[in-house]
Amino acid sequence: MNKRKWMYAASAAVVILAVTVFFNRGALAMLGFDWFLEGHVEKQLEQTYKPIDGREPIPVSTIDKNQDPFSVLLLGVDQRGKEIGRSDTMIYTVVRPNDGDMLMVSIPRDMYVEIVGKDKEDKITHAYAYGGAGMAMDTVQKFLDAPINYYASINFEGFRNVIDTLGGMSLPIEEDMINDDADHEKFVIKAGQESYNGQDTLNYVRYREDAGGDMNRTERHQIFLGLLMDKAKQMNQWSKIPDLMNIMGENFSTDMRPQQLVDLGQSMLQAKDRNIYSHSLLGSGHRLKNGGPWYYFADEEDLSKVQTMIKSWLNADAPASSLILPDKYTVNKVKEVGSLSSSEEASKQ
Repeated sequence: MNKRKWMYAASAAVVILAVTVFFNRGALAMLGFDWFLEGHVEKQLEQTYKPIDGREPIPVSTIDKNQDPFSVLLLGVDQRGKEIGRSDTMIYTVVRPNDGDMLMVSIPRDMYVEIVGKDKEDKITHAYAYGGAGMAMDTVQKFLDAPINYYASINFEGFRNVIDTLGGMSLPIEEDMINDDADHEKFVIKAGQESYNGQDTLNYVRYREDAGGDMNRTERHQIFLGLLMDKAKQMNQWSKIPDLMNIMGENFSTDMRPQQLVDLGQSMLQAKDRNIYSHSLLGSGHRLKNGGPWYYFADEEDLSKVQTMIKSWLNADAPASSLILPDKYTVNKVKEVGSLSSSEEASKQ
């Protein structure tokens, strides 16, 4: 079985707080968790709170600080100026605070689905363009037959700034990557650089013009998030948390209140072992019979398995050992305080 890198991540900056805060309590202890929870940090997060008109977040049960599993739709948004933009990346995420485990299901941007609220079928990425985070949530909920408690989105400007604040990224680019299709944004990423800035890194995860198309694009997402996690775990990155918080405040949107974000950090830090499981929805791409745009169509068997898996993960009474996993998945195991292990692929058939 070929080793594969960790999955999904054009919107990895959306979960940079999970990467840099929730999964490394040893480094947090050095900073002082009390410092991190000071009121000014919560205040910085206030501007990220952007509830959706007409949509109340689905309540999550909390008993004595023990929180039930909940779901978050993570969105990486291609937004320019004041336009709404479109979701370049969509990841349905289940967080189990008491177990310390997370499930991330990546939805290909060209997936052919019913756009809820538009009475039409189209690429799932267009749901955000038509109706913002609210329509994206409604569409994903129906497609996966699963509830969404919250959303969290970051725009490309925030993505670039996060990478630049972390001092750039080392990327495995052996040949120049040239995006020059008439329908795509034009850029060139030069191979062999020791470090790539935020713009080059963004272009790396968005590049689509190789023979593998969106499948290879997903592979690059896997590589990127593994590298980002390695970068974030470095001890000298923790001094940059205030800068990262500022970037989140300007470019990050969620209907999760600041105190909820802080409480989530606390509950995740209490877990002894933390695992992140991920799966990318399977399918195939082709045009409709009457021609037109290229679409990605879900593999119905895989989709059904994913829907069952999500229900298992959202079951508060299900112990971590009984959670349903797809036939093939990627898991990032976090076992030791202050450290992150390398990713590993697993198969259960």
